[in-house]
Amino acid sequence: MALRRKLVTWLLLGTTGLILAVAALWGEGAAPGKGGRGQAVALVTVEGVITGGTVDLFIAGSSAGSVMEQLRLAREDASIAAVLLRINSPGGSAAASQEIADEVKRVREAGKPVVASLGDAAASGGYWIAAVTDRIVANPATITGSIGVIMETADLRELYDKIGIDFHVFKSGPLKDMGSPARDITPEERDVFQGMVNDIYSQFVQVVAEGRRMTEEEVRRLADGRVFTGRQAVELGLVDDLGNYYEALRILAEMAGLPPQPEVRSMAKPAPWWRHLLTVVSHVVAPWQQSGGAVYRLPVIR
Repeated sequence: MALRRKLVTWLLLGTTGLILAVAALWGEGAAPGKGGRGQAVALVTVEGVITGGTVDLFIAGSSAGSVMEQLRLAREDASIAAVLLRINSPGGSAAASQEIADEVKRVREAGKPVVASLGDAAASGGYWIAAVTDRIVANPATITGSIGVIMETADLRELYDKIGIDFHVFKSGPLKDMGSPARDITPEERDVFQGMVNDIYSQFVQVVAEGRRMTEEEVRRLADGRVFTGRQAVELGLVDDLGNYYEALRILAEMAGLPPQPEVRSMAKPAPWWRHLLTVVSHVVAPWQQSGGAVYRLPVIR
């Protein structure tokens, strides 16, 4: 009887503890939906080549869909007061960078300040995203800038001739196979490609001018594709402060009226084990950029 009472007692205690634990977890999950002023900082990371779609590249890349989802969660979470955007990217897809930047603007419009912390590099598409934040903090040796757009085609006719490959093309219009590696580019196609590059370049310049409170003429003097160190970028007005991740966090906390060392929550979903393995492999294999198909690459800002 004594043993049975002990077993019942332990069972009741265990059940009670389990109920309390579940209740605590439920309460934490429900907290973001409640009112009140947030006290936490959301950490959103842009790492590697910026691509379109919703799935991160298997070799060190950030998809627009993934980053946008993190920013949306931070914007809608009432417990989040501000966002620290950690950028370590050489650039990538122009449209993907644009999508992420638009979502950053929505976070700011919701009354939550956003500070960009630049790591090893925040160039081209990485800088496009940083330019729309409230403040940019870079290390003195960070590589940033590279304000420009590039498209590439390849002429493989001599290679095809050597290995005996011939093409028979059936197309609905004269420009349907523009950029084909099986022939040279026509003057008309060259004008089309250059017009696309010029248009996206103008959009990039406008974003930087608005974000950095500069004239477009001032931006264009710096926007010839060159990169800058973090220290040079501060002198040129492209970056606000020099400092590492913790300095950026301190500045953000001060802007949001939070304690000097606020709670930081990563908005990224935990990666599966195979993602970690492929990330290790990616540091051995040279990074490649997303292709726009079999005939030519999508516009890339780098």
